Amino acid sequence: MSAIRTLAGDTIVYGLSTILTRMLNYLMVPYLTRVMATGEYGVVTDLYSLIPFALVLLTMGLESGYFRFAGKAENEEEKRKLFATLWGTTLLAAAAFGILAALFGRPAAEVLGYGDTPSLVWLTGVIVALDVAAAMPFARLREQRRRMRYVGVRLASVVVNLALCLVFYSVQQRTGAQWVLVANVAASAVSMLLLVPTVRIAIPRIDRPTLQRVMVYSLPLLVSGVAGTAGEFIDRQMIKWLMPPDVAMGALGVYGATTKLAVIMILFTQMYRLAAEPFFLARFAKGDFARQSALAMRLYIVVAALIFAAVMLARPLVVQIVGEEFRGGSRLLPVLLAANALAGVVLNLSFWYKRAERTWMAIAVTGTGMAVAVALNVALVPRMGYEGAAWARLACEAAMVAVSVSLVTKLKRQYADKGD
Repeated sequence: MSAIRTLAGDTIVYGLSTILTRMLNYLMVPYLTRVMATGEYGVVTDLYSLIPFALVLLTMGLESGYFRFAGKAENEEEKRKLFATLWGTTLLAAAAFGILAALFGRPAAEVLGYGDTPSLVWLTGVIVALDVAAAMPFARLREQRRRMRYVGVRLASVVVNLALCLVFYSVQQRTGAQWVLVANVAASAVSMLLLVPTVRIAIPRIDRPTLQRVMVYSLPLLVSGVAGTAGEFIDRQMIKWLMPPDVAMGALGVYGATTKLAVIMILFTQMYRLAAEPFFLARFAKGDFARQSALAMRLYIVVAALIFAAVMLARPLVVQIVGEEFRGGSRLLPVLLAANALAGVVLNLSFWYKRAERTWMAIAVTGTGMAVAVALNVALVPRMGYEGAAWARLACEAAMVAVSVSLVTKLKRQYADKGD
């Protein structure tokens, strides 16, 4: 039980910090949905649906690989070499992406439908590059349980982001989606500057044998991460491309604002992940893993159910968060809350195959989810609009839970047969 108390303690610390930073961050939701039209906010929703996909692709599953191999390291020097290798790799990926975004931003903007404003793509590229560069330093802070430093950096970034949005849209009275991105660029740059002192003893240097070992573990997570992120965010792209052009961006803006109303479930899942991932992958004794992970799953489900009930009881107040033009999608709130809760169940179950170093199983899970998401979005969005996208997202998460349960059940049987 002491192990679960440790996990709960870390979750509470990360939770308070996550809630604080996200609350500041999501102050922009009621603000932006009142100073922007639905179509403008649709542009923000569209571009921000692409960023997680790029982050997963460029970080290559190396965060989970770092937690797993840091837990197996015999001394601090070995951990330092591991970090230097993985940080060097992600820095190269960030630099390469930044160069490509600068060179091919204009044709990419044409493809995405922003040919008149290629600066949107360039700014998005800078955000991605900075966030990829910061990914491993943030992972190191989590692995070292330097929670307050982690919190401080995140909080500073959010404050800068919020403050600049207020300056741009209220003080200077600017319009358009690009100023949201400019504020984000500044916030990401602040994060990177604050992280540099935390890793000054580790010079990025790629050790090929170390990288090869981690890549064998992480590449399946990269493939599954790309599929999983596509499954989670493809609904935004489907709304954009499958609905009539004259209403698509407005509908995307309403849908994007509605997903923000379900953010409390994402907050809980996020704060749990921040604590649980290094806990189960790096620190946990093997013999007690099954019992403790099962207990953690039960506690997660109980808390998620309580959050769902609380949000639904407060629904009349919750919908007031967004501007009046954006409230038409509030009927989908229970669907999106349930989808977000199931994403946490998938996360819990993933620790089994990550710890067993059978990360290929993640491909089966997220591949199934992506297939379901694509099929149902294509079938439902043209007929039901963004409501169809919400139901497709719920079905995607449910399918991943089903596949995860099946795979973990097999792993448990194999452990039982071996007497583990």
